[in-house]
Amino acid sequence: MIASMPATSRRPSGDSAQRLMDAAVDAFADKGFHATSTRDIAARAQMSPAGVYVHFTSKQDLLFQLCRRGHVLALEVVETARKSADTPPAQLAAIVSAFASWHAEQFRTARIVQYEFPHLSPEHRAEVMTLRKQIDAVVRDVLQAGVASGDFDAPDLAMTTLALQSLTIDVARWYKPGIRRTPETIGAAYGALALRLVRA
Repeated sequence: MIASMPATSRRPSGDSAQRLMDAAVDAFADKGFHATSTRDIAARAQMSPAGVYVHFTSKQDLLFQLCRRGHVLALEVVETARKSADTPPAQLAAIVSAFASWHAEQFRTARIVQYEFPHLSPEHRAEVMTLRKQIDAVVRDVLQAGVASGDFDAPDLAMTTLALQSLTIDVARWYKPGIRRTPETIGAAYGALALRLVRA
């Protein structure tokens, strides 16, 4: 179950908040969290700097909202992929394929979700880490089921989970629109690589 939002954070609502979140995605992806100011975000959203604080308590709170939303979406991606198949090999291929594709399709958001979350406050980082552990648990459970069925040879489930997750997450770092490989072809290739990794 996803943890509730802390009382110290405001719940963003309305078009203005969405414009600010979209602007923050672009700013954080382009410049990084520390190099981005609330003035930068407001300018990209065509709002006054004071407008940021109508919806968010701080720049860090805005980052938290983005990270939390991104991780919730990522969890939905892997859970939906797992439910789309019946056997551990098919489930693992579906999960890795969908997760890799998502990191390409949503590469700007994914870069923030995966690489900027360490800048969160301890409280917010703990909530995001809970979501990350839930995502990892989906992969680990499929691996465990595959080992039990004899489909996988993965004696170290934790390390194999880490390797698979690292493989897909890295897509957000190098992917750019217009390259020869599409999100779909990346997903298919990564799904096949995942099965080779566990010797399915």
